[in-house]
Amino acid sequence: MINDLRDFIAACERHGLLHRIDARVDWYLELSHIATLNEDAGGPALLFEHVRDSDLPVLSSAFTTSQRMAVCLEEDPETTICELARKWKTRLADGAGIAPRVVKEAPVLRNAAVGAKVDLLKFPSPHFYPNDGGRYLGTAHYLVCMDPDSGWINLGTYRMQLQGRNAVTVMIARGKDAEIIYRKYQARGEKMPVAVVIGCDPLHFLVSSTHVGSGVSEYDIIGALRGRPVEVFESDLTGLKLPASAEVILEGHLDLDDLRQEGPLGEFTGYYSSAKGADGVGMEPTITIERVLHRDDPIFWVSTIGKPVNDCHMIQAINRSAMLWHELETRRIPGISGVYVLPESCGWFWAVVSIKQMYPGHSNQVGLTAIAHYGLKGVILVDDDIPADDLGRVWWALSVRFEPKRSIQVIDRGRASALDPSLDSSNRYIMSKVILDACIPFEWETKPREVTLDPAMLHRVAQRWSELGLPRTSRIDRLLDSDDACDARPERSRATRSTA
Repeated sequence: MINDLRDFIAACERHGLLHRIDARVDWYLELSHIATLNEDAGGPALLFEHVRDSDLPVLSSAFTTSQRMAVCLEEDPETTICELARKWKTRLADGAGIAPRVVKEAPVLRNAAVGAKVDLLKFPSPHFYPNDGGRYLGTAHYLVCMDPDSGWINLGTYRMQLQGRNAVTVMIARGKDAEIIYRKYQARGEKMPVAVVIGCDPLHFLVSSTHVGSGVSEYDIIGALRGRPVEVFESDLTGLKLPASAEVILEGHLDLDDLRQEGPLGEFTGYYSSAKGADGVGMEPTITIERVLHRDDPIFWVSTIGKPVNDCHMIQAINRSAMLWHELETRRIPGISGVYVLPESCGWFWAVVSIKQMYPGHSNQVGLTAIAHYGLKGVILVDDDIPADDLGRVWWALSVRFEPKRSIQVIDRGRASALDPSLDSSNRYIMSKVILDACIPFEWETKPREVTLDPAMLHRVAQRWSELGLPRTSRIDRLLDSDDACDARPERSRATRSTA
């Protein structure tokens, strides 16, 4: 059971998915470069036990493989991203979340630094890349704020740059929930009470970057996904409900009139960019930290940023796959077999949807609905004989079922991400989008006849597999376990298996 960051670390160690680094490393460039090289090789999560200028250990690369993502969701480590998204979607299917439970005692309340004793420089905030504008305290964290009218509690992930001993700047793009909420405080002439949570049940971080809808608390979504309520306490400083099991919580107020230079930071797109400037530099509001709460011997958590695939891309891949799948089913569109937002597309820009077609125009209906999902610039549609995350078979469908004139639709105006470097810096809120329909048209009376294996012979061969001295595969297991012994579906492509 995963209830906090320590449970997650212990579970990763049990599965051989975490490595402790005892050697001393520098927060300036060295930590991030070690982590990035390790991630490029598909390596384990890393726990740096000795970082310069700090007594805190640092966790990095927590989510850079699907195995550790599965551990976070309390599933078998071999569960694929697409299957994790299906489970996520299923747990949210009834639309009812589980509200948090308020507790009076919390591990994070055991230590406090207030006022002049606040010193954010004690945290091992990395300087990730040579051209970054400074150290970033917030990359694996979330911001907690509350709507002053409704009392809605919102969790969101926004990059935070260290601005000295007691301040950070936070970059919140236009239209984000926190931006909508802080405009209400601004209209009242008030600063917004906020808390920054670093180190928590890792599902909190994952959900905080998910688009769950205005007015819906991420605490409720986490509760639904976990099947049990999040334990929170009510802060006497900010009035916010905060996670009891967090490693570190920074409390203070966001001041929209205190603007300081923020950035650049090498972003998840692999480029320097900002919501306010193509060079990655902008003037952003400041949070003055008035109190630091932390557990005994707290663990600091960071996520590398930059080119795919790192934590950010894997997090976006699973939560955007799940939420897109959920949206399609909420619209009561039948036949959705799989949804996969590619980590390699920054976990953001391209999705594959697998469909069991049932009527003429079915695939087109799915494509037009899916392409409206925030930030997507392209959707690829395939028939249900192709798993959405089997990219080798997706390429095959694009080669033999896709005809450009018939199969391409371009949408001229859609909502864009302000961090997308492919857009002109003068307008990064509107972009064109494309649908690539690689499905065989449902209405064709005569469809291409596909090459298939003989089901009876497949079962016979599967029964002799051990005798042949060949290694077992998931398909052989499926053939042996199937009741009808007639699984003639094609094996997943070799390219996909090598990257899973």
